[in-house]
Amino acid sequence: MQIESVAEPIIAVRQSQYPTDNKPEFLLVGRSNVGKSSFINTLIERKNFARTSSKPGKTQTLNFYLVNDAFYLVDVPGYGYAQVSKTNQKKFGLMIEEYLKNRPNLKHVFLLIDYRHKPTDDDCLMYEFLKYYNLDITIVATKYDKISKNNRLKQDKLIKDTLKFKEADEFVTFSTITKKGRAEILDILTSKI
Repeated sequence: MQIESVAEPIIAVRQSQYPTDNKPEFLLVGRSNVGKSSFINTLIERKNFARTSSKPGKTQTLNFYLVNDAFYLVDVPGYGYAQVSKTNQKKFGLMIEEYLKNRPNLKHVFLLIDYRHKPTDDDCLMYEFLKYYNLDITIVATKYDKISKNNRLKQDKLIKDTLKFKEADEFVTFSTITKKGRAEILDILTSKI
């Protein structure tokens, strides 16, 4: 797949603000600071299209990026960031749940996990939450280049064991530096459009 165009995101906080053109949608979820914006920028080959921030918890809305006028990448608020108030965390959770329950054109979910660390309780909860909705999931292990070659098999096992990973789901290691995993993600997108 060639990425030819990306539109400025449609910003939504409720269902009435979602796009109405019924194009396929691909949801991106993950902890604050896991690298969702960098993941988007690497996929679409644009430097700072999705705003990256050194301050976690920046995304507070659902952002619908229209790609090739064919499908949307949907970025949602990150979870697990202590500086975001409990009220806001609950609001984000409800916003994401509303989206999951009411979006028939949601084709696939990419759950981003930081490859350098054991998945957090929040990561495990999110994985179970997505499984509860019977969604097709790809685990995307970001920051792959930060782990030495000798430790990668051990890290793969740690992540899969911690999540109780289901073999029906896909596992892709990803690096914004080397672009590792980009082709695999584009293949998944192409197969679902």
